[in-house]
Amino acid sequence: MDERPIFRRLAPGALLAIDGALAVGYFLALATFPMTAGTAAQPLRIALAAGIALPVALRRRYPRTVLAVVAAASIAAAVAGLLREPFLAAALAAYTVALQQPRHRREPTLAIAVVSALTLVCGTMAGGGGPDIGLVVVGAAVTGAAWTVGRAVRERRMWVARSAAQAVTEERLRIARELHDVVAHGMGVIAVKAGVAAHVLDARPEEAREALKAIAAESRAALTELRSMLGVLRSGDEDPLTPAPGLAELAGLPGRAGPAGVRVTLDVRVPGEPPAGVATAAYRIAQEAVTNAVKHAAPTSCLVRVTGDGESLQVEVTDAGPGRRVPPPPAGGHGLIGMRERAAAHGGTFDAGPLPGGGFRVRARLPFERSPA
Repeated sequence: MDERPIFRRLAPGALLAIDGALAVGYFLALATFPMTAGTAAQPLRIALAAGIALPVALRRRYPRTVLAVVAAASIAAAVAGLLREPFLAAALAAYTVALQQPRHRREPTLAIAVVSALTLVCGTMAGGGGPDIGLVVVGAAVTGAAWTVGRAVRERRMWVARSAAQAVTEERLRIARELHDVVAHGMGVIAVKAGVAAHVLDARPEEAREALKAIAAESRAALTELRSMLGVLRSGDEDPLTPAPGLAELAGLPGRAGPAGVRVTLDVRVPGEPPAGVATAAYRIAQEAVTNAVKHAAPTSCLVRVTGDGESLQVEVTDAGPGRRVPPPPAGGHGLIGMRERAAAHGGTFDAGPLPGGGFRVRARLPFERSPA
C-alpha cells in the first residue's frame, strides 16, 4: 500500500515559480481592467499595477521589502483613483511577513484582529468618507486580517514543532529507562556473582561453578530482553516482538536475584487486570528496587509487595540489608531517577529512603488513569 503523502512540501525553486506566475497574472489583470481615467494616466496606472503585483514574486525572499513596496503602491493607486485594487497583494505580503518573522513582545496581534474585523464589518455596511478613502480603510482591514492569519499559522506550526520535539524527548527517555532497567539488573547480578566466583574459586570450586552458572543464565536473560527491544527499534512496529513485562513476570525475580545473594519474597494481591502500561511500570520499579538491593545490600532478604484497589497499584520493596547501606559509585546512578520518572509518567507518587532499623524501602503508587497536569 502506497502511504506517501498526497501533498508534499515544494522545493524553493517551485515556490518561486508559482509566486512569479501569480505576480504576472495579477499584473495583467490589473493592467487590463477597465478604468474611467483618461489615456494620459495610462503609463502611471501601468507603473502602479507593476508596483502592486510584480513584487509578489519575491515575497518569500524579501518579505518586509515586498510588503512596503506593495502597500505604498496600493495606497497611491487607491488615492489617485487609478486602480480599484482591494489590497489583495498587500494582504498576501502581510501574511508572508507574519508567517516568517518572529513576533515582537509588544506586538498587538489581538488588537489588530479585532480592529480589522470591526472595520471590515462597518466598511461593508457604511463605507468611508469617499469611495477611494473607503477603499483604503477596507484594504487596511483586509491586510490586518491577513497579518492575523499569518501569525495564527506561525503559532500553530511552532506548537506542532514543540510537541514533536517533546514527543521525541519523552520517547528517548522511555527507551533509556527500559535499557537501564534491563542492563542494570543483569549486570548487577553478574557483577556480584563474578566477585563471588573469583573469591571462592580456589577454596570452594563448586560454589564458583554455581556462580558461573548464574552468570550464564542472567546473561542469556538480559540478552533476550535486549534483542527484543532492539528488534522493536529497528522494525519501527508499534507492537513489541514479545509482550511487555507485567505483573506475571514478578514471579521470575526470586530466581534471578537469589543466585546474587538476595532472597526475594513476593506478596502480590491485585484484583482484576490492571492497565498494561501500569503493570509494566510496576514490574520495572520492583525489578530496579531488587537490583539496587543486589548491588548495595547483598546478601540480604527482600520483600516485594504489590497491591491494587481497582484504581491504582501500590508497589513497595523493602530489603533488610546491612545497617549501613553501601553507597553508589562516584559517577552516580539513574535507578531511583528512573523509578521516579516511571511513577510520574503515570501521574503517581514515589519515595525511597533508608529505614530507621536498617534496610531500604521503595514505595510507588501508580493510578490507572493519569492525573491531569
